[in-house]
Amino acid sequence: MGDLVSAVQAAAQSTSILEAIAVIFAVAYLALAIQRNIWCWAAAAVSTSLYLVIFIDVKLYAESMLQVFYLGMAGYGFLRWRAVQLEALAPVIRWSYRNHAIAIVAIALGTALLGTALTLTDAAWPLVDAFTTTASLFATWMVAQRVLENWLYWLIIDAISIALFIDRGLYFTALLFGLYIVMIAFGWRSWLAAYRANSSA
Repeated sequence: MGDLVSAVQAAAQSTSILEAIAVIFAVAYLALAIQRNIWCWAAAAVSTSLYLVIFIDVKLYAESMLQVFYLGMAGYGFLRWRAVQLEALAPVIRWSYRNHAIAIVAIALGTALLGTALTLTDAAWPLVDAFTTTASLFATWMVAQRVLENWLYWLIIDAISIALFIDRGLYFTALLFGLYIVMIAFGWRSWLAAYRANSSA
């Protein structure tokens, strides 16, 4: 317990106001996404815009490029979910094994290509940065499409991201991703229940 308190204190001392605000909106995004509330995309847009600036500052270039994608996906996700029915919860679907296999191969190739490009810059942890960025592209697309397994992808991405952010001194963001891992369990359970209810209807 003492270690956790020390970690929180260190995070609070080293974090910027910008990072703190980004974290608050990021938590709001995930909490709303778990409920399949369309306003999660508005919270995502705010958090993403702030993290774009933050990641450039700490030389996580792939992560900063990812924020541009996130911003676009926030708009797409809002319109996609709105198209279902404003008063209804967006239905949850599942991907086939084939779709997951294609996604995993694409993530591996994207990581290799982007990681190689990042080694030509002063980027920190180029291969890890490339992996979390590439995998996040697919996971975000899955959220917008309401694919149940997105939570499993995020579990791996977030666990790896924690080490990346600690190395860059983004302790508050690392704590955020630790919270994400806890919230993923709730997200999986909520979306799985919605999928089963939809399938039996």
